[in-house]
Amino acid sequence: MITRRKFLAHSSLISLAPMIPGFLNRSLANESTRVDDTILVVLQLDGGNDGLNTVIPYRNDHYLRSRRELRIAEKDVVKLNDELGLHPAMKPMAEMYQAGRLTILPGVGYPNPDRSHFRSMAIWHQGRPDADENSGYGWLGRTLDTTIASTNPTANAVFVGSQNPPQALWGRRSQVVSLNHANDFRLSTEFSTSNHRDQESSHDSVSINDVSSYVNRVVRQTYQSARQFTEQIDHDSSKSISSYPDSELAQQLSLISLMIRNNLGARVYYASQTGYDTHSGQLGPHQRLLGTLAGALKAFFDDLAAARLDDRVVLLAFSEFGRRVQENESEGTDHGAAGPVFLAGPETVGGISGQYPSLEDLDEGDLKMSVDFRSVYRTILDDWLRIDSRFLVAEEKSLRLFK
Repeated sequence: MITRRKFLAHSSLISLAPMIPGFLNRSLANESTRVDDTILVVLQLDGGNDGLNTVIPYRNDHYLRSRRELRIAEKDVVKLNDELGLHPAMKPMAEMYQAGRLTILPGVGYPNPDRSHFRSMAIWHQGRPDADENSGYGWLGRTLDTTIASTNPTANAVFVGSQNPPQALWGRRSQVVSLNHANDFRLSTEFSTSNHRDQESSHDSVSINDVSSYVNRVVRQTYQSARQFTEQIDHDSSKSISSYPDSELAQQLSLISLMIRNNLGARVYYASQTGYDTHSGQLGPHQRLLGTLAGALKAFFDDLAAARLDDRVVLLAFSEFGRRVQENESEGTDHGAAGPVFLAGPETVGGISGQYPSLEDLDEGDLKMSVDFRSVYRTILDDWLRIDSRFLVAEEKSLRLFK
């Protein structure tokens, strides 16, 4: 009998049940990868990234006057052109930029910006400036809802992290799997053995509405698939295609790469890096955050390139807002408005897309947006995922972000 304790202890496997058989079926059939099977990875920089010290207008007099304690010296900036450069901790991403694998949109935002973390994040997640922070389906969830068949056994999106899945992935019909480690695919020996005994002893004698019967039924269908899948990822992990830095973000992207390499079938993967709410003592923490981001991102795409899969993947990195131009008295920065968005992958156009916001013409001390984030969403849907975006952002113009 599967007890309530065992049911709760192994609920992560149950949540993965829609995904694993779909993967195994494709693997056993040796189905070739479709050329249009593109993948989007979304990376949320949680807390409001200081875009001015990320993509730096290093020769701008207004920058130099506004950032007396926090300014990054011109000699240290990783220069992209005669006006803009990246934070010195971002050298791995500068290498991607020079190789044409990174596109920077320096001033992305939305009309009438809101400086609340919760409200602004709800707007980005739902893709609507009138978003309700406590309800509403997400832009990716609504997108995936339009693509799935009622009999589809495979998860459409995967969230990698210890937090709850983000609102961006909420949908009516789309299936989302949440996990934090490759070990979440495993089923304990005790549970699998007891389940086998239950199958022999109870078989169909238990009511179909009984919770124990339900758990037995699901695990019976997925255990063999889960075992074969973990054997495959154990073998794949031992290959060590790319060396990842020792950070939580790098390990999350490594897991996403592992799932992509094993053709799990999801079109969307999502991860988050926290810590960007730098109100005081910003210099050191911000440097560490950007260094972690850059190292993890380059390792991820190097890994995919080694597996010849990088041309199928685009990564979108965003933050809910930028930060104010003027530093505060605590050697930090407060909540702002527009900020940079990154698109990574060899199929992006590369370079800098759009105008850097003016440091003279500010909105109550904040940078004005030069690109509406909904235009970024529309272009990703239409030109990368090849899903008609009109249901989401019918009035927003498209950008040229992909080759």
